[in-house]
Parts: sequence; structure tokens; C-alpha cells
Amino acid sequence: MKKLNLLFGVSALAMLVGCGHTSDYTPAADASGEQIFSTACTECHTPVNADVAIVISARMTNKDAIIKKVQSGSMRMKAFPNIQGDAADRLAEYVLANSTIQ
Repeated sequence: MKKLNLLFGVSALAMLVGCGHTSDYTPAADASGEQIFSTACTECHTPVNADVAIVISARMTNKDAIIKKVQSGSMRMKAFPNIQGDAADRLAEYVLANSTIQ
């Protein structure tokens, strides 16, 4: 039983390692949404194919939700607080134009 509890604890800790992780990536002022996605996002989000960059949930189908998620991160996704303003808008527009809804 102790081994099972230890295994569970180690597994839970491993899942939380990304929590709070922040990237210091700052896009160039003239970077396109595609360039930002390619640089910041493809480390974890491999494009599905040439027409689909990412699969998103229905609750993420608006710019504000995408920008908030990018800037704040989540339990498994690192935060990108330096993607702000027009760059954040361009990234969100790219994601919306090149995603499929799950």
C-alpha cells in the first residue's frame, strides 16, 4: 500500500511540474501569428497537417479565451506572458483560422 501511495504521489508531482512554468519568449513586433505559433507553440502543439495547426475545444473558439490561455498557461501548458497586444491578437487569429474544433 505504501508503494502504491508513493507511486501515486510521484505521478501527481510529475503532472504538476509544468504548473506555473513560464516562458520568457517575446515575439518580434512584426511577427505574424503563424511565426509566433511556430516559435512558441510547436514545442508542444505539433500541427495536425498543412491546414490544421491545432485542435481546440469549443470553449476556446474566441480570441479572448485563446489570449488568456496563452498568457496565463494552465496545469500542463506553460504561460507566455510576453505575448501581448497586437502579437497576441495575431496569434489568436491564426489559431482560430487554422484550427479544428474538438
